[in-house]
Amino acid sequence: MPMQPWFPDAKLGVLIHYGIYAVDGVPESWSFYTGQISHEQYMSQLDGFTAARYDPRAWAALFARAGARYAVLTARHHDGVALWDTAHGDLDVVRRTPAARDLVTGYVDALRERGLKVGLYYSHSDWNHPDYASVRHPEAPDDDTTANRCSHAAPGTEDPAAWARFLAYRNAQVGELVERFHPDLLWFDGEWERTEEQWGMRELAELILAGNPDAVLNARMLSHGDYATPEQGVPVLAPDGPWELCLTVNDSWGFQHRDHNHKSVRRLVRHFTETIGMGGNLLLGVGPREDGTIPAAQAQRLEGLGTWIARHRDAVYGTVAGLPAGHHYGPSTLSADRRTLYLVCFDAPRESVAVRGLRNRVRRVTVAGSGAELGHQVTGGLHEVPGVTWIDAPAVADVDEYATVLAVELDGELDLYRGTGRA
Repeated sequence: MPMQPWFPDAKLGVLIHYGIYAVDGVPESWSFYTGQISHEQYMSQLDGFTAARYDPRAWAALFARAGARYAVLTARHHDGVALWDTAHGDLDVVRRTPAARDLVTGYVDALRERGLKVGLYYSHSDWNHPDYASVRHPEAPDDDTTANRCSHAAPGTEDPAAWARFLAYRNAQVGELVERFHPDLLWFDGEWERTEEQWGMRELAELILAGNPDAVLNARMLSHGDYATPEQGVPVLAPDGPWELCLTVNDSWGFQHRDHNHKSVRRLVRHFTETIGMGGNLLLGVGPREDGTIPAAQAQRLEGLGTWIARHRDAVYGTVAGLPAGHHYGPSTLSADRRTLYLVCFDAPRESVAVRGLRNRVRRVTVAGSGAELGHQVTGGLHEVPGVTWIDAPAVADVDEYATVLAVELDGELDLYRGTGRA
């Protein structure tokens, strides 16, 4: 299926890890998988999950102010606890927690009221399901993966019938999400624990697309994914095709009360512009408390990023990847008609900003957000090798606190010299 056009132009999404792990502020699912805490202690958090102040409309309003065009909610993580009243199994927050209600419907409705695309996270793996650890990965990446009894059967104890039951359960839950909520995007995880054939990925993809042909699927559907999903680090080279960087605001996906290492707005602007400058989206992760409130430090950073995006929206939405490395010292984007370059400057430019290899004549340069016009000139150049375009540094009053953007209007579609110069 061709990529849905909304996705590459969305630029920013929000990934919400919300679940019982927020009660004690422990790592989502992994804390019992790795033995950080006992399984019994982890599951006791069911009794403390209230969602007492859960307000999905407030979430959606915040995401919209942040400049996000979509969001992704953990409908079910590796711990198997569903946030909706699933008809397949009884491990959900409706029946097993004081929250006692479906948390997905309100989220879906609130996003759609704001015009945001709806994403749902679902883990292929379920470390609580009695039939999950019934087979083994034939070529696991390391011994630790197959040694964990939460995820793999002991050698010689494989049970293919149990595995077939698990796949039926997983497919039924995913089908339920598609039928009830019609998500624009399904964000899968946990794929590393089995092969594509073991997962039955083809059958799952067919099930999803039969119910919603326009659904976007991430790369953790393996060969049936629509886009790449690098995690926690801007890649040096952009993945082929559409892609999205998922990145936490602090160091944790879910709420952890000891994690105060929040990235500054300046750093988030940098991550964001570097990502969209390479043609990707940024999926920024936040972790609500168990009561459903997003911590102030995370909300403030979303607001700060949104203020920057609103001031520079022409350089964000309706753009594609900008200049390759070496033409400008910083990221850049390019308008859809390829006639305006947006140069991002993280530090206040001093004297001038240079663009190398630009064959086009520059019609005009302005500071995005303020509209101040800047002088420019070309020096050097020989035969087919263009000279360097020098743009005058903006006045102090026009320099942005986080990143200044220069809009360079060209006389035609971008035309770059990519050679090595005269021999």
